[in-house]
Amino acid sequence: MEFNTAGLISLQDALDKMHGHIASKAPPEAESVPLTAAAGRITAAPVRSPVFVPPFDNSAMDGYAVRCADLHDGAVLPVAGKAFAGAPFNGEWPAGSCIRIMTGAPVPQGADAVIMQEQAEVSDAGVRFTADVQPGQNIRLIGDDIKQGDSVLAKGVRLGAAELPLLASLGIEQVEVFKPLKVAIFSTGDELQPVGTPLQEGQIYDTNRFAVRLMLEQMGCAVLDLGIIRDDPQALRHAFEQADDYADLVISSGGVSVGEADYTKKMLDELGEIGFWKLAIKPGKPFAFGKLKNAWFCGLPGNPVSAALTFYQMVQPFIAGLSGYSSWSLPPRFKAKAVTPFNKSPGRLDFQRGIFTTSATGELEVHSTGHQGSHVFSSFSQANCFVVLERERDRVAAGEWVDVEPFNALLRG
Repeated sequence: MEFNTAGLISLQDALDKMHGHIASKAPPEAESVPLTAAAGRITAAPVRSPVFVPPFDNSAMDGYAVRCADLHDGAVLPVAGKAFAGAPFNGEWPAGSCIRIMTGAPVPQGADAVIMQEQAEVSDAGVRFTADVQPGQNIRLIGDDIKQGDSVLAKGVRLGAAELPLLASLGIEQVEVFKPLKVAIFSTGDELQPVGTPLQEGQIYDTNRFAVRLMLEQMGCAVLDLGIIRDDPQALRHAFEQADDYADLVISSGGVSVGEADYTKKMLDELGEIGFWKLAIKPGKPFAFGKLKNAWFCGLPGNPVSAALTFYQMVQPFIAGLSGYSSWSLPPRFKAKAVTPFNKSPGRLDFQRGIFTTSATGELEVHSTGHQGSHVFSSFSQANCFVVLERERDRVAAGEWVDVEPFNALLRG
């Protein structure tokens, strides 16, 4: 594995390098799970229908099942019986009569059209139809939606509220899915304290590990949380070795900036092949990626916003690829008019936090959440999108058009 660490590299170049390694990796192991336990899992093979949908010819309307040969101008057909969903008509059907039928009911044998009740005049003598009739009208044929053996879901599809009811409607009880990705996480730094612990002078709460764990759980990963690792070479080595023994992917936060804890880089070089990159993005310039003995490794910056951004833009798609998710992508970007100015200097692709809305005239607008410092995590709680400002762009004035990328469920679940 080779890493070019000189100078700033673009976000796309970094993503391309990371995803180039996924292609050479064997797919995750698969397992069969009950449909009731499959939410959020990813299909390990195409899912094929064991049945026809619909399973029989049925009526698309409330009305009357007829044989077109019985119809002639002004004919009045007596009603020979009724057909309901779950209660089909199975009696004798004399020639020159019709069957009252409800939506979803099996079409009686011999019927070749269903006439909606709005096109029927009912009297004591029977039913007279007031519209022209075409053979096959208002009949949903067996297998019209899905044929037995059809592929209903491809490999690599995440199972959610749109997919699982479909499988349930086909009577599928078990589904083949990839096993969850195992991810080990820890933070580094003597200044960090777990949430809920009183802070002493110079200490801060470990926001990064808390946020990363939440995002990993939303992605369906099995998480090993190793906590906070102090700035001690032996403790850090033990954490890396323990994480590498357990995980498919190891994620740390802190200790990847230039000048921070030189032994961290030295240790990672001993344990694997790690590239420390300077990304041409803001926030989130320092980032580490590579391979330990067994697991992949991603090192996030220490600042909370930088850690969340690099996880969202870089680690999230990498996890999706490792997990076997074939159709994953970030939400598309679109143009919106800046309502407020956005401060920026040329040099790095900038992901500022914003709030997009639709104006009274239907125009998309976006305004800033305010201070965009990499320590201001509240900007995420207020925002619903990234305002993506091009690498060489300068300050944005109100009224200019900008690219907006809405948050996906990872930040707006």
